Amino acid sequence: MGKMGIQTIRRGQMMGKTRWRQNKFDLFTAGFTYIIALCIFLTIMMVVLKGLPSTKEALLTKEIQFSIKLSVYTSVISTIFCILIAIPVAYVLARVDIRAKQLINMLLDLPLALPPVVSGVCLLLVFGTTGFGAWLEDMGFGFVFTIKGIIISQIFVNLSFMIRVLKSTILAINPRLDFIARTLGCTPMQTFFKVTLPLSKNGIIAGTVITWARALGEFGAALMLAGATRFRTETLPISLFLNMSTGDMDAAMAAANILIIISVVSLFVFNKYGGDFIGGSRVN
Repeated sequence: MGKMGIQTIRRGQMMGKTRWRQNKFDLFTAGFTYIIALCIFLTIMMVVLKGLPSTKEALLTKEIQFSIKLSVYTSVISTIFCILIAIPVAYVLARVDIRAKQLINMLLDLPLALPPVVSGVCLLLVFGTTGFGAWLEDMGFGFVFTIKGIIISQIFVNLSFMIRVLKSTILAINPRLDFIARTLGCTPMQTFFKVTLPLSKNGIIAGTVITWARALGEFGAALMLAGATRFRTETLPISLFLNMSTGDMDAAMAAANILIIISVVSLFVFNKYGGDFIGGSRVN
């Protein structure tokens, strides 16, 4: 056997050892991933199985029905506002060259990093202890301990997320398409409505669904600004909190199960229409 043959055998042996090490590493990380996913699944299933027998009965109570109606009402309104605000802001961040863009990006992302309770405290101070808050109160737009407070809390907490999703969506669209539309005689506004917005459809759908689900489950900020009053500011998360506090586990588990079902469905829709938009990696 010549020198070249020996080198070939040694190279093959080294590649085999490398492949075996990689396979062992892949098996370890895959097993670890399965364990983590199983732990999350079992934790959620414990709540579902415990609350499922009493969910139907609890759904017939006036309290849970009120909580569902209020949650849907506030989350739909706040999501609409998030969409209307996020679309132009996301377009500016993705397509327009403005000063201090990095600083603006950081400020707009700040609510994502803040604990919701801290966001609620900030809103409470703004609307409850300042002249601006007093002026709004005199105008009939009181936000402290009101349904309006729930809506503004949901907007404040979720707007950053919606902006990020839409910005990533627009960034993933080839800017040459905008240029072609301009050369064909479209104004910037026409280009936005005829090219950018239609191509952002999947991102808008994905962002809308997950923002609505997050608004539906908003607790910390809404609790600080709107309070926890039965049959007044009692959304599903507040109902869960109040019933857990008073020991009514059936009603608490019913609220938890409803939120879990909504979360699962929303996550499925979000992943279908563009779960990678958060990272800005693609447009479906």
